[in-house]
Amino acid sequence: MVEAWYMDESADDPRRPHRAEPNRPVGLEQLRRLGVLYWKLDADKYENDPELEKIRKERNYSWMDIITICKDKLPNYEEKRKAFYEEHLHLDDEIRYVLDGSGYFDVRDKEDKWIRIFMEKGDLITLPAGIYHRFTLDEKNYVKAMRLFVGDPVWTAYNRPADQFEARGRYVAFLAQTA
Repeated sequence: MVEAWYMDESADDPRRPHRAEPNRPVGLEQLRRLGVLYWKLDADKYENDPELEKIRKERNYSWMDIITICKDKLPNYEEKRKAFYEEHLHLDDEIRYVLDGSGYFDVRDKEDKWIRIFMEKGDLITLPAGIYHRFTLDEKNYVKAMRLFVGDPVWTAYNRPADQFEARGRYVAFLAQTA
């Protein structure tokens, strides 16, 4: 099961857990109210997993590739690692399925506080278009993930502030409805 918590305010190494003291865990229902969806799958059978295929069909995730983020496998590793950790949003959902390794997705809650979501092998997450977020590896410095899209992939990240985009406006309206 996925683990999530409110983050501390430390500027220390982002690959550390950064749990607020006292610990303030965040459950799946709270993530769902932010539009964040989660599934636990068997990553060892991702190539022929009927459960993954069902999710892809139901949610129209038609495009897929696999990325390995580690020093030896990703060109311009340091630059990309820093770029992934810049607070940003996308105009489309961000869908990631961890096939091996681990890392953190950080998302903003309704009060603009950071929630850290620990992702490990078998975790599939969907971040809604318009949510401010960022990604970092954990201290193991390795993750292999499937990237899924509805239609053709769009890699553009819009660093905060990016409130002028329609996707952000729709997301803010969604948050107001779930209040």
